[in-house]
Amino acid sequence: MNQAQLEILNIAIVTAAACSLPGVFLILRKMAMMSDAISHTILLGIVIAFFITHDLNSPLLLIGAALMGLVTVFLVEFIQKVQKISEDSSIGLVFPLLFSIGVLLISRYAGDVHLDTDAVLLGELAFAPFDRLVVNNVDIGPKSLYVMACILSLNLGYIGLFYKELKLVTFDPILAGVLGISPAIVHYSLMTMVSVTAVGAFNAVGAILVVALMVGPPATAYFITEKLQHMILASVFFGILSAVTGYAASFWLDVSIAGSMATMTGLIFFTVIMTAPRKGIIAVIRQSCQQKYEFAGLALLIHLLTLEARKPGGGQEQADDLVEQLQWQASFFHKVLDRLVINQYAALQANEIRITAEGRSYVQQSKLYRQLSGYEV
Repeated sequence: MNQAQLEILNIAIVTAAACSLPGVFLILRKMAMMSDAISHTILLGIVIAFFITHDLNSPLLLIGAALMGLVTVFLVEFIQKVQKISEDSSIGLVFPLLFSIGVLLISRYAGDVHLDTDAVLLGELAFAPFDRLVVNNVDIGPKSLYVMACILSLNLGYIGLFYKELKLVTFDPILAGVLGISPAIVHYSLMTMVSVTAVGAFNAVGAILVVALMVGPPATAYFITEKLQHMILASVFFGILSAVTGYAASFWLDVSIAGSMATMTGLIFFTVIMTAPRKGIIAVIRQSCQQKYEFAGLALLIHLLTLEARKPGGGQEQADDLVEQLQWQASFFHKVLDRLVINQYAALQANEIRITAEGRSYVQQSKLYRQLSGYEV
């Protein structure tokens, strides 16, 4: 790997980590699509700031973009509260309006200026190393790397200093208000960090990848842990993993680097959502199947106890009779029975079934049996 390739990878890794941090709180606050709105509407802030400064290198472009991000958040919440429209509908109204105005202004008044809407959306990491940071005539590396490193440091510092406030406002804003923590201040400070992160990232990686990195890694982390600290660390890990694997895939497939990274973000998410040990689809299906057989086994044991109470001196039932009485499929009945025999809740001998002492105790301790015990069976 040559120096340019290493610089591109470093930029991608730092950007992924910086975007993943505020994305955790967007996911937990159910505001994931706000990152989409902000990453697009900041284009209007850049355009307006450029018309004022006529300088693409002016820091006022970053300030204008960050302010436009806050304007986006304010307008979305204003429409949501005043007009009683849902948040996603508010975003659907504000985001296309502001973004479209920015695109129209570029096409109408800045057609001869290097403000490319395609580059804004898709980004091109391969060009990031050409924009160098020179200090005292010394080239110290790509400008994007230092910008994103600063933003990453800001995000780490912000979360470190206000972790307790962010956690409390995210999970219990009413309690936060009672304890003297202003949910509004915490909310808008978080949105400021989201805006600053989006502004710094989209110049190199584009709006699409900003959204992917702010939403994908935190959403992936959400499926493997329920602790906030672990979720933050896992989010950064999945963000970096998406950047590294996406960069490798872009070389293998000879495609857009940013597009490849965004694709890997989605693939990693769907891999985790399928295989996560507790919340994954496979685990949920397995748990549902297990609960089905556990309930059926409990129902069979209760039925055996009921028959035993009705026939004093009895205690053994023919398997074929039970299949007919319960109206179960024979294959399903025998699967349920096999589980009961393995757990020693029932005994099978010469096609005759009886409930064991362990099975009797298991039934009597079950909630279902206690609920039915007050009724005549």
